[in-house]
Parts: sequence; structure tokens; C-alpha cells
Amino acid sequence: MDQLSEEERKHILESPPIGTFALMSVVIGGMVVAWLFLYFGVFLPRG
Repeated sequence: MDQLSEEERKHILESPPIGTFALMSVVIGGMVVAWLFLYFGVFLPRG
């Protein structure tokens, strides 16, 4: 396996976790869609 240099390792550790932010956005978006479906599709029609 290829070893990382100290400069590459430092760059990786200082970069923001883009994948984590993307996954959090997808999960939060799904929760918002589910809540809107429950509110407008279930609760409001029942009065």
C-alpha cells in the first residue's frame, strides 16, 4: 500500500468531512419529506 507523506496526511486531517455533511443532508431531507407527508397527507385530512 502506498504511504502518505506528512503533507498529504496534514491536508486530509485539515479538510472538512464533505461526505458526512452530504449524508446528514440526505437524512435530514428525508425526515422533512416524511414529516410533510404525515402533516399534509394524514393529519390535515382527518381534521
